Amino acid sequence: MDELENKVAVITGAASGIGRGMAEAFADAGMRVVLSDVEEAALHSTTGDLRDAGANVHAVVADVSEAEDVTSLADSALKKYGAVHVLCNNAGVYAGSKPSWESTLDDWAWILGVNLMGVVHGIRAFLPAMIEQDEEAHIVNTASVAGLMTGGSLYGATKSAVVALSETVHLELVDGGFKPRVSVLCPGLVDTNIFHSQRNRPARFADAGPWPRDWSVEAARRAFKLGLSPRSVGEEVVRAMREERFYVLTHPEWTEHLKHRTARILNGENPTLLPPPGS
Repeated sequence: MDELENKVAVITGAASGIGRGMAEAFADAGMRVVLSDVEEAALHSTTGDLRDAGANVHAVVADVSEAEDVTSLADSALKKYGAVHVLCNNAGVYAGSKPSWESTLDDWAWILGVNLMGVVHGIRAFLPAMIEQDEEAHIVNTASVAGLMTGGSLYGATKSAVVALSETVHLELVDGGFKPRVSVLCPGLVDTNIFHSQRNRPARFADAGPWPRDWSVEAARRAFKLGLSPRSVGEEVVRAMREERFYVLTHPEWTEHLKHRTARILNGENPTLLPPPGS
């Protein structure tokens, strides 16, 4: 999908972090952008900033874990612009780093609802219309390098599922002769608010209390603040769409970890972890 001028993009989780970075990069490429987020005040602030910079944008508040919200988002985007050429299923949350057996069912329901079912809802709500348009289109599903590696507990499980789903949808589209293409975004450390996801945790999912402030969590928080800028990730997504590149890896320093996991699988060996890059 090389020509982006005046094309329409929809981004979930667009108020901050990688979603905002993609919105800025898309606007600079001349696209019209529908920004969606569950965090209403931040969404309107980001929308205002982009409009002030000259972007053609439209804001829709939506909770991607709710199928009806995503259907309404699709209806609003199509009513506003008449077509959708790019869909970025980007909204995501982090539910802590406790051992998986200590996580509550509410933890699981919340993170699965956003990180996995949010992508499912996006595909179901938008892809049929994108196919029917019969023109170039692209879906970008935000996973994580955690979705390609061993570990990660709840977060890693949801991101691994997003990778697998994206691979399947890619094959279905190619084998069916349909025009839309798919990319799966697997970033490493990016300067986002992912460790502050609790601010958007719905009341229906009981809060299990503050996360443990152990060294690993604190070190991860500091590392993410020093990570890649969201705008840089957005620009890499633009390049990937132009190249019809499926796997979008932003941090080459994790390559050895991916090779390590693959080798363990092929050799029939038990999972192990390498030390983080730079440790």
